[in-house]
Amino acid sequence: MRQARIGVDIGGTFTDLVLLDSDGQVFITKVSSTPAAPEEAVLTGIAKILEQAGLTVSDVTEVLHGTTVGSNTLLQKVGAKTGLITTKGFRDVLEIGRVRTPTMFDLTWSKGEPLVERRYRTEVNERTNAKGEVLVALDPAEIIEIGKYFQAEGIESVAICFLNSYLNPANEQLALDTFAAHFPDIWVTASVSVLPEIKEYERTSTTAVNAYVLPSLRHYLTRLEGGLRDMGLSAPLLVSNSNGGLSGAKVAQDRPVFFISSGRSAGVVGGARLAASVGEPDLVVFDMGGTTASASLVHKGEVTRTSEYEFRSGISTPSRFIKADGYLMRVPTIDVAEVGSGAGSVAWLDPGKLLNAGPQSAGAFPGPACYGQGGDKPTVTDSNVALGFLPSKLAGGTMTLDVQKSRDALERDIATPLGLTIEEAALGVREIVNVNMARAIRAVTVERGVDPRDFTLLAIGGSGPVHACDLAQALGIRRVLFPRAPGVFTAMGMLAGNVERYFLRPLPGLLETTSAQTVADTMADLRAEAIKGLAEEGYAEDAIGFVYEFDLRYRGQDSELQVEISDAADFDPAAIREKFLSVYAATYGYASQDAIEVVNLRLRAMGLSGQNLDFKALKSGQLAAAGAGQETRKIHFSRESGWVETPVVERAALQTAMSGPVVLQSPDTTIIVPPHATAAPDAAGNILVNFD
Repeated sequence: MRQARIGVDIGGTFTDLVLLDSDGQVFITKVSSTPAAPEEAVLTGIAKILEQAGLTVSDVTEVLHGTTVGSNTLLQKVGAKTGLITTKGFRDVLEIGRVRTPTMFDLTWSKGEPLVERRYRTEVNERTNAKGEVLVALDPAEIIEIGKYFQAEGIESVAICFLNSYLNPANEQLALDTFAAHFPDIWVTASVSVLPEIKEYERTSTTAVNAYVLPSLRHYLTRLEGGLRDMGLSAPLLVSNSNGGLSGAKVAQDRPVFFISSGRSAGVVGGARLAASVGEPDLVVFDMGGTTASASLVHKGEVTRTSEYEFRSGISTPSRFIKADGYLMRVPTIDVAEVGSGAGSVAWLDPGKLLNAGPQSAGAFPGPACYGQGGDKPTVTDSNVALGFLPSKLAGGTMTLDVQKSRDALERDIATPLGLTIEEAALGVREIVNVNMARAIRAVTVERGVDPRDFTLLAIGGSGPVHACDLAQALGIRRVLFPRAPGVFTAMGMLAGNVERYFLRPLPGLLETTSAQTVADTMADLRAEAIKGLAEEGYAEDAIGFVYEFDLRYRGQDSELQVEISDAADFDPAAIREKFLSVYAATYGYASQDAIEVVNLRLRAMGLSGQNLDFKALKSGQLAAAGAGQETRKIHFSRESGWVETPVVERAALQTAMSGPVVLQSPDTTIIVPPHATAAPDAAGNILVNFD
């Protein structure tokens, strides 16, 4: 019987869907996002793609979903009114942070406001010491009094984080149980259930973010699951997490902090799977959507991961070199840098008439001026329309673009005030957004000591292929890879992911004095917990993969690097030390012979279903548009070239190498191949562009 899995990715402008059936056929579709109720676009898209594929809801075995609800909640500051309960004397941990500034000499920098206002950061008289011994037991009456205060103030969600609770959670668990029993109408999160790990600020910040976004994500997923049931779809809903894996919707509802970067990480995992299939082990994965653009590395075939992520405006990055300007989350995550520059980013002039683009986005509604939905501000999309880069219709012909409205908006807000032509204004917007996006690529390459010229640029996202060649040339990258259906590649990448759960135990001490028996016992505990957790997802023990990692650092440092260990029998302090020195040297450019500390032991447990995407076996389930490849379009590539009559070719019709300029058109995106470049298909259906 023919069955199918569906990947769904919600973007700022479009919601992308990919259906992979048991015959290896792929169907894709895009529908306009519905920001006020994101689940509506998901349900509409699922119904549409099932109709395209000739399937019914009973044929669906899984729905894999990436959502921006968590990140948008933080970005727009629309989360729950949140309170914090912490140990006496630690009320201002969120305010103090790491006592750093992101740029040493910027005297204009001002610190962002914590998610929890100071008057809602409360203290209780309890204490656990650094050995895990309870010095002062918690009085539950204090929790009840604080709860009454929160209730009177309209607090919707509460974070609980006590000093050293990661070693002994007794006081914190009592506080959680007491609060939940007396105030069932207020959401509550305890740090030991989110991040049982050393580092007070990191643990408090992570718990506060979880509490802040929890109601939004839980309400959304509840509505989505209800909508799926109402349409008769009983298949499990799996949500993409920040580390590129998948988890059941219940896990996402309980620990949303692990899903803030939901969706975009799936594109990187898909990129790694694609890299292996086409023999391109070193990729810069560049993803440009309607609201943001992001970049990540696939190096030697492996996804680059990190254990913490800082969400902030401007540029969000897990970079260990840029900190103290956002909301820190100590969670496993794909190492992705993101900027607020997307196709919907609004172009504007500051008081000094300096041209800017983003981070404000026109979104799906009212959208860019060319959408004709009431938006009147010029955007990156309007600039691309005015320059001829985009066709008259998007999303497989479902959306018609109004070129004149784009030109009018650019003329009114940018060209006339600056004394420019419309084309000059549009080129200026495009150049600025390209520079902003290049920052994201440099953040994961140059700032990591990596030369981007040694990599191939993988362009994905609805707008990535429109800008990718310009970015590659600016960065000295010689090859650009456009995968099959790049405009919906993030949704496709979810089909390449595994169900994952993450577990952690503190294991403090020097590496040389850590006993093999302690490591073996800790691994056994983690393994048992993982087997139990993945059993809830429907995986037996023999269908689970286990990846253990030590968090290691030099004695006296406060930042760790991860070193993988296969099992307890692999615990050899001397060999692990050499691995750490190698990782440290690759990261920082040098390594000393100082003593090394163990901080934590981590476990990433993966449910292995055998259903992962094979890019080489994909077959298109949709026919190419009839009559394509017979038209041309004028495109204004640069000030030097002016308007150039450019061939427009249906992507599926490209069978041999073709020199630019040329436009490769498909239902999900537009690939722009500039002059002095050559585009050629490969055996797997990808397009590879090389520069002369």
